[in-house]
Amino acid sequence: MSIQENEVLVKITSAGTISIPKQFRKYMDIQKGEYVKLILGKDRLIVRKIVIN
Repeated sequence: MSIQENEVLVKITSAGTISIPKQFRKYMDIQKGEYVKLILGKDRLIVRKIVIN
């Protein structure tokens, strides 16, 4: 993934949800039904793939 492809503008819905763009899901190998962890930083939100056994 190049520098130009690592940033995407997404809109927050009225329900407070966002969609992770397809190219990001593919790069992170995130599939439907899997979990991610959200980590709040000073001025950022980090999304990490989590494997639950």
